[in-house]
Amino acid sequence: MSACLFDPVRKDWNFGPQSWRARALLGMMGGGLLLVGHTGTAHADGLLETAVGAPEGLTIKGEVRARVEGIDGQFRPTAAEDDAMFSLKTSLLVEYDGGPWRVGGELWDARAYGEKSNSSAGTGEVDALEMVQAYVGLDFGMGGGSKAQLTAGRFTMNLGSRRLVARQSFRNSTNAFTGVNFQWKGRGGDQLTLLWTMPQLRLPDDSEGIHDNSVKRDEETTDLQFYGGSLTKAGVFGGSLEVYGYGLAERDSADRPTRNRHIFTPGLRAYRAPKTGHLDYDVEGAYQFGRTRATTAPTDRTDLDVSAYFIHAEAGNTFAGGWKPRVSLDFDIASGDRSKAGTYNRFDTLFGARRFDFGPTGLYGAVGRFNTISGGARLEVKPDKKSDVMVMYRALWLDSKIDAFSNTGVKDVSGRSGSFAGNQVEARYRRTLIPDVLRVDTGVAYLAKGGFLKDAPNAPQTGDTRYGYVDLYFDF
Repeated sequence: MSACLFDPVRKDWNFGPQSWRARALLGMMGGGLLLVGHTGTAHADGLLETAVGAPEGLTIKGEVRARVEGIDGQFRPTAAEDDAMFSLKTSLLVEYDGGPWRVGGELWDARAYGEKSNSSAGTGEVDALEMVQAYVGLDFGMGGGSKAQLTAGRFTMNLGSRRLVARQSFRNSTNAFTGVNFQWKGRGGDQLTLLWTMPQLRLPDDSEGIHDNSVKRDEETTDLQFYGGSLTKAGVFGGSLEVYGYGLAERDSADRPTRNRHIFTPGLRAYRAPKTGHLDYDVEGAYQFGRTRATTAPTDRTDLDVSAYFIHAEAGNTFAGGWKPRVSLDFDIASGDRSKAGTYNRFDTLFGARRFDFGPTGLYGAVGRFNTISGGARLEVKPDKKSDVMVMYRALWLDSKIDAFSNTGVKDVSGRSGSFAGNQVEARYRRTLIPDVLRVDTGVAYLAKGGFLKDAPNAPQTGDTRYGYVDLYFDF
């Protein structure tokens, strides 16, 4: 086999005379097998803290994640039919806890190399040298065993199920916010969160800047505000009950055209965590109302009434046994726009993560939380203490036949292409190589396109979609 080399001038991969698809995907899978075949026995905690001799109260954590991924049979109408990319995510968190005061910051560097000029890679893959966190905090007790935290400045956050607000883990870049966050935790597991923030706008957001990994500071502005709160009550229905409400206020401007969203999203979630020998469940629903515009075009000045929703329902059981298999059934529906006069019906997933529900993102990410109806089954096993395997199947439909299907961009305004989008199968294998230091995550996804993704007017005629990735994590 000829060598696979990266050309730093062309910013592309040279795979020799054979197709990149066979070489890239075989290379990724072969690399993953080599990695998981090597199981180190060393163990280290706080490598960087130990190296610098960090005093008590000072936390220093870092991570480097290297990923190689490839896609073939593109589903996006305007992106490269096949693509490969090498990406790096490097983060360094430093926090000093002086009790009760905290001060901290996190540098996040997300870069991508080798993608094609018409790649789908965007701000989700590139955000070079960004201070995503720079905060001060106050920790205090509130009696009865409860405690609270107040954080101000720049920060990341996970709220509830992470379907609407999340610090990204699979994605190369992350969501981050500037503002104030108050969290209270009761002794029995009850929780309250209140927040007002300005979501950070990831930059650069132009194709040239993304392709060049340009360093440009992310911005925040009062023209985009996110606020709300959530309350979680433990010990309800054998699990926990969460109620929340989040508001998003966006103002259109000449230098930053937007859809001028002013929406509010109340929701309810009931869940019980997986446990051997017990039924677990996760049921969540949210409704969205307010006003928005259909496009970001400067000429679009029409405000539409928002009426949108999403529902997730999951039930599973973890069986006793050496591999602790968990089997679950999953159902998701998220509304699409029906183009009725004066209304807008496409659900806005806000700042949520989707990998854990809908499969890998990155160069893939076909399914998201709008204009989707999906049902499927998941199997998870743990062959040993250091590894886990997951396989999932989903059938995919459109909620609205005249809106674009989920994250694909494929659309038929006539509705004549039907509502069946296809079948998706994904598999993932993760293994710890050196505890707390080195781990690998490798996976594949296959999208067997249905009638809609084949017949819609702008559907790429590229065959079924195949995707694979290998991640190597180094924690220090």
